[in-house]
Amino acid sequence: MSALAETRPSAATVAGATRQQIEAAVARTPFAAWAGVKLIDYAQGHASLSVPCRADMLMHQGFVHGAIVGFVADSACAWAAASVAGEVVTSEYKLNLLAPAVGSELIGIGEVLKASSRQVVCRADVFCVVNAERRLVATALATIARLR
Repeated sequence: MSALAETRPSAATVAGATRQQIEAAVARTPFAAWAGVKLIDYAQGHASLSVPCRADMLMHQGFVHGAIVGFVADSACAWAAASVAGEVVTSEYKLNLLAPAVGSELIGIGEVLKASSRQVVCRADVFCVVNAERRLVATALATIARLR
């Protein structure tokens, strides 16, 4: 066994990030603060968040810009991954925009599909809240890399 392998924690010993750690990271992230993101639910392999839909996030057609929808999907996946892997960064994600995001709030729900020693594969659905009803507007699949 190499010296590097001896010092690197195994997947089984890497602790997931706590809710407080995720909320502190959000507070330190200017874009997340600008977006008004809130962590709704956080558990092992799961994270959900909300972002209010504001006029400065809209396209000229009146729906939320796809970059904001992508941010919600990416964050839901990354935070779900962090719950099992600790410090992470997105390696890639694919976003399917399914319907215009029109409503009062975006909700992103992320779930871990599989975690390995180097990466975590996650999925997320993004909903727009319209008259207290959730409407699916996007879905994503992401590969999230462990940093430690």
